[in-house]
Amino acid sequence: MSDWRIYRGAGTPHTGAQRLPDPPPWRDFTQEGDAGRRLGVQRQLVENLHPRPEEVEAVNAALYLRRPLLVTGNPGTGKSTLAHAVAHELQLGRVLRWPIVSRTTLQDGLYQYDAIGRLQDVQLEQAVEGERAERPPIGSYIRLGPLGTALLPRPTGADGEAPLPRVLLVDELDKSDIDLPNDLLNVLEEGEFPIRELERSADREPVSEVLTDDGDRVAVTGGWVRCTTFPFIVLTSNGERDFPAALLRRCIQLELKPPTDKQLAGMVAAHLGEEALSEGEEYIRRFLERDAGQVVATDQLLNALFLTQRAVGAERVTRSRLADMLLRPLDRPR
Repeated sequence: MSDWRIYRGAGTPHTGAQRLPDPPPWRDFTQEGDAGRRLGVQRQLVENLHPRPEEVEAVNAALYLRRPLLVTGNPGTGKSTLAHAVAHELQLGRVLRWPIVSRTTLQDGLYQYDAIGRLQDVQLEQAVEGERAERPPIGSYIRLGPLGTALLPRPTGADGEAPLPRVLLVDELDKSDIDLPNDLLNVLEEGEFPIRELERSADREPVSEVLTDDGDRVAVTGGWVRCTTFPFIVLTSNGERDFPAALLRRCIQLELKPPTDKQLAGMVAAHLGEEALSEGEEYIRRFLERDAGQVVATDQLLNALFLTQRAVGAERVTRSRLADMLLRPLDRPR
């Protein structure tokens, strides 16, 4: 029986890492962007997703009303994937992603100004050119964040068609500082914000070029970014905190339930192929028949199916032990 293990714990150096197999598709960082990792091999997940009617209706309500979509649900229910699925189906381009942590501020999402970098460049120019040195434009030191990029005016289509919105994923808003949801209110309501550094110099430089979250350079007039097409914004939350009523009334709210049998089969097939459905039938059944209230994420099941399939040389008891480790409920104390 072949040994599936790379690390054996023997303490003797060896070259086993050279036979490490390809990673799971959702952990393959050779792909450009993260849409492929989230949507499965060749984007099959969007075809196999089979969203519930209320999910489709909530997305359309957000699109029609130009309101953010606040998506809540347990970890692994597909909250972030929903943004990528909409962008893929409607051909709205790369999803702008703003991951939220406890230290995130509104400024992080709008733009960053590298004042120290500009000062260093000015000093260097003065040392080389002396009095003839010219100040570099402020816009060269400003980079728009994901939210700021999403609010940029959008160009019309080639045939005069209406401009398409960007897709912005604000991931895990419930992890934020208590002030961030309130700080978002004015920007989400007005669809515009000032870049103070450019606004102060607008009389000298009415138009400035800044860097976007996409890495492109765009012109900003008068120091203000004003959207012409409100982006499709998905705010995700694991339900770890409540949000202020002022934010809730500005959002379309959607609670994602655990995937149905059909949705789960589609996810497994999209990431691991149809054969994984039969080979991993035991673990899929265990996932579906777990106790009510147990929190087990879908990616835990995908991890278990992938690893037990790769551990072909292991004994059945070993594969079962691996599955138990990977399918441990998230809400159960160790």
